[in-house]
Amino acid sequence: MPEVEAFTASLPFDRRLFRHDIRGSIAHAQMLAKVGLLKTSELRAIVGGLERIENEISAGRFKFDIADEDIHLAIERRLIALIGEPARKLHTGRSRNDQVALDLRLFLRDEIASVIALVAELRGTLIRLARRHIATIMPGYTHLQRAQPVTLAHHLLAYVEMLGRDRERFEQAAARTAVMPLGA
Repeated sequence: MPEVEAFTASLPFDRRLFRHDIRGSIAHAQMLAKVGLLKTSELRAIVGGLERIENEISAGRFKFDIADEDIHLAIERRLIALIGEPARKLHTGRSRNDQVALDLRLFLRDEIASVIALVAELRGTLIRLARRHIATIMPGYTHLQRAQPVTLAHHLLAYVEMLGRDRERFEQAAARTAVMPLGA
């Protein structure tokens, strides 16, 4: 029933995880080959297929099907179509929950790094602006009431400090995110 598929599918939301899912699947395939569960030829086929899928998605040529439910099934379906039986071995020793946990951690790691870079850029902008307004006087506020006069530079640099604490929080979140969830 199309309505139920559309309601239960996360594909419209989680398709942005495709690079992370592929990166995690390639690493998992390499581990399977290292421990002897995949032949070298199977590993090459899986990696080649996953790289092709990544290119298809990036180029907008990948045919998404809402029946796949999520990005993991969409990639798995296409990999089976491309390389056949070796694709079915990719889930050896890995649950869907392991796969989702890894993908989300990889996604968050990348997003947190982007946010940290944006915070650094904003702090730099505020510092440059503060340098231009060392002598610009404005009213300071406390409890939503005007207080002593301050410079605009002083006011802007208060935000630089606040953003510095935010950066530290994002760095802490990044360290907590960089934990291997597989096999847990």
